[in-house]
Amino acid sequence: MKALKITGKILLGLLIIIIAFLLVMFIIHRILLAKEEPLLEPLGQMVEVDGNQMSIYTEGEGEHTIVIMAGSGMPSPILQYRSLYSKLSDTYKIAVIEKFGYGFSDVVDGERDFDTLLRQDHEALQKAGVEAPYILCPHSMSGIEAILWAQKYPDEVEAIVGLDMSTPKAYTEEMLEDDGKGMIALYTFLRESGVGRLVLTDKNIPDSYDKHEKDVFKALVFRKFANKNTCDEGTHIADAIDEINTADKPDVPTLLFMSDGKETGGQVWIDAMYDYADGLTDAKVIELDCGHMVADEKPDEIAEAMREFIAGLDR
Repeated sequence: MKALKITGKILLGLLIIIIAFLLVMFIIHRILLAKEEPLLEPLGQMVEVDGNQMSIYTEGEGEHTIVIMAGSGMPSPILQYRSLYSKLSDTYKIAVIEKFGYGFSDVVDGERDFDTLLRQDHEALQKAGVEAPYILCPHSMSGIEAILWAQKYPDEVEAIVGLDMSTPKAYTEEMLEDDGKGMIALYTFLRESGVGRLVLTDKNIPDSYDKHEKDVFKALVFRKFANKNTCDEGTHIADAIDEINTADKPDVPTLLFMSDGKETGGQVWIDAMYDYADGLTDAKVIELDCGHMVADEKPDEIAEAMREFIAGLDR
């Protein structure tokens, strides 16, 4: 009985310490959020879509326009894909889309189904003065949106260059049935409590960022990581795939850069990409010995192959 009382007191003490710690972290987090406000000056152009502000960043000029489409939940697409597009902007016009919930764009209300994503991204580019045709350059989950784009607006899509992009068969039934609520709850706790500040440090950010860019990146993560917009997108993948499968595969010139699959779906992911390329008139898959963030890990190799691919579009 005495041992139980001692154990109870120890557990109560630990609980009080944890609560006090979380309270202190929460207060510090709120103070730092206010101090970080000046870091949130948009790096790109802000355009109004559905009554909210969306960020579109442009760089460079040229006869071809490359549209960078971020992978799911990327906190700062403008910064996170710069290592690649900065190697191309001397020859081509670059446009980076920051969907609602991403980067400097607003976090908005409403469903985030893929038809909505496509309509909003399409409108944002037009309002930013970025004219078609586009070479869509999607990373990860944005591959699904890019395929829909090519199906719905075929005259606007000159080509697709996938940065380890998702394809319809990359998602197994088990993956589509997983709502991810557990991970979402964890990420939300880390963001809202401020505990996430103990996880993300300068050591976790690419060395190519200068101090200011690292501060901007962290400020965006601490506000927007795993917000309701980015989390809701994943629940609509199955519907988007069903819609894709009701129409013919868009037969546009396609270049697919593929990771080693270890951070995605393994062999399923790899097989799905080859399956997607199969049957297209002009399609090529390039295997890269790297992780899922291929644009950051292999920018030189990708940029060189993209230049060769785009040159072929003019022949």
